[in-house]
Amino acid sequence: MKKTIILFVLSIISFGAFAQKNQTEILYFKAQLPCCQATACNNLESVIKAIVEKNFPNGDVVFKQVALADTDNKELIEKYSAKSQTVVIVNTKKKNKTSTDVSAIVRAYARSNDKDTFEKELVEKINTAKK
Repeated sequence: MKKTIILFVLSIISFGAFAQKNQTEILYFKAQLPCCQATACNNLESVIKAIVEKNFPNGDVVFKQVALADTDNKELIEKYSAKSQTVVIVNTKKKNKTSTDVSAIVRAYARSNDKDTFEKELVEKINTAKK
């Protein structure tokens, strides 16, 4: 009887380790730029990261910076045709990955500097991608 219970518990633990959790990543592609451009790029990155952390504090949405100069990121860069300040929402459900490029709303924010509208649009896009 004890062996059966132990095997049952171990099988549940093993299954949990292999079960994939739904996760959403915000990929921010970043280049190494000269100082004035780097300041704007760094500010934009910090705004996006703050929005993600504020609106998704439970960790189901993760912000990740992807360096364009890093050769390890070549596959991601090619997959999303990324350049500096490209922002892509990648949602993983089980083994299926979907992606949404939100660079257009990022560029609109960079021109308008309307943080409230940008936050509303970005959160809406993330929530839509998570469904």
